[in-house]
Amino acid sequence: MIAYLIRRILYAVPILIGVNLLTFALFFVVNTPDDMARMQLGIKRVTPEAIEKWKQQHGYDKPLLFNGKAEGTTAFTNTIFFEKSASMFVFDFGYSDDGRNITREIQTRMLPSLAIALPTFFIGLLLYVTFALLMTLFRATALDMAGVALCVVLMSISSLFYIIGGQFMASKLWHWVPISGYAGGVDGMRFVVLPVLIGVAGGVGASSRWYRTIFLEEIGKDYVRTARAKGLSELRVLFRHVLKNAMIPILTGVVVVIPLLFMGSLLTESFFGIPGLGSYTIDAINAQDFGVVRAMVFLGSVLYIAGLILTDLSYTVVDPRVRLQ
Repeated sequence: MIAYLIRRILYAVPILIGVNLLTFALFFVVNTPDDMARMQLGIKRVTPEAIEKWKQQHGYDKPLLFNGKAEGTTAFTNTIFFEKSASMFVFDFGYSDDGRNITREIQTRMLPSLAIALPTFFIGLLLYVTFALLMTLFRATALDMAGVALCVVLMSISSLFYIIGGQFMASKLWHWVPISGYAGGVDGMRFVVLPVLIGVAGGVGASSRWYRTIFLEEIGKDYVRTARAKGLSELRVLFRHVLKNAMIPILTGVVVVIPLLFMGSLLTESFFGIPGLGSYTIDAINAQDFGVVRAMVFLGSVLYIAGLILTDLSYTVVDPRVRLQ
């Protein structure tokens, strides 16, 4: 187990370097340091001297990937890529172009993102699995067909419709909850309820139909027929046998998502004015703030790799036959 974890962590290093290189290339193909300086200075007729001063202050006055004027290893280390990316491997994200500490911003904004993401995840998982089990229990009946039809309809509706429709009905029309904003503590519950409900409703169609497919595949196997032959009820077969044996494909989709909950939802946070990591990323892209963009992409990559490792480890819990080597 320990050897497996060490090997997976070592595999992650070249992956993260590649992600950083790709992010760096895509960002600087679109903008140059001069373009970034003009946007941050916010002046129409900005002078070349002001641009150079801004670049020196923010570390963008060096070559991008290779410094031909330097010798030895400094030709690679005295570059924008190395100075902006190397520190991220010890989780020092530096400062954004407007001078704010990115690590402190991430720590502050992580809580609002989790306040929405965690309830959405757990409530949604319970609802989706329960709905899928009900459709499986009444398979090939009118109730099952109605459930599948409902799932297809819900899958066909854009998530923007849920957000805008929910804001209009719950906030504008009925005045149940605020239309946008966020507050800490108990008072923040009224700002979180609507985004959570919309997040859960938006995933009912795709998730429930996927879980139903998994359960239907399991219910036709030999061990289910054996359990029925022993006189077990259909409910007991579903919950004690089918659900247990379907945990590996369920965990594949569930555990890998858990670390990404920290990253927040781009659409939900932007539309509801929630100061989480999702809106932080959108604002950084709009402002062409390379420091924040690279930090969020790197953090997302680390969390995704962690999710894959957690998925493999969770297999050993639900199925003792799985061994990690």
